[in-house]
Amino acid sequence: MERVKPAAGQESVWDYPRPPAHLPDNRPVEIWFDNLCIAKSDHSIRVCETGSPPAFYVPPDAFDQSVLKASTAHTFCEWKGHAHYFDVVGPQGVAEAAVWYYPNPSAEPAKVIAGWLSCYPEKLNCFVAGEPVHAQAGRYYGGWVTNEIVGPWKGEPGTEHW
Repeated sequence: MERVKPAAGQESVWDYPRPPAHLPDNRPVEIWFDNLCIAKSDHSIRVCETGSPPAFYVPPDAFDQSVLKASTAHTFCEWKGHAHYFDVVGPQGVAEAAVWYYPNPSAEPAKVIAGWLSCYPEKLNCFVAGEPVHAQAGRYYGGWVTNEIVGPWKGEPGTEHW
């Protein structure tokens, strides 16, 4: 796949570093489950890693804690360590393992997101500055696709070898 050249006001995921950058972002972020706003924050941290759309992390107090139920799901990231998950429980049902966090990130740069939460846009409706977020393709990835980024990125058809 060939890298897409970013237009004015866009970023290429291929310009993101490895290990990932952890960038403060002051745009409003909202996360919805069905018709229920479950998180809202005017500050977040974008984790930008080579080849992937960024994931947005918000502070835990931005979330309605009453909808979060500890999940048995766990994953491991080479840059951040062990992730823990929450199911989101709302009036319309359950979004299993939809939200994750790193209680004790293993690498120094990631320590800024310790305890902060992110989520899968394929399971929840996410917005950045009012723009609807699209889910990154692939079942493993949780990148937030907005109009400001271009790829191609991991998870798209044909990227299994990356």
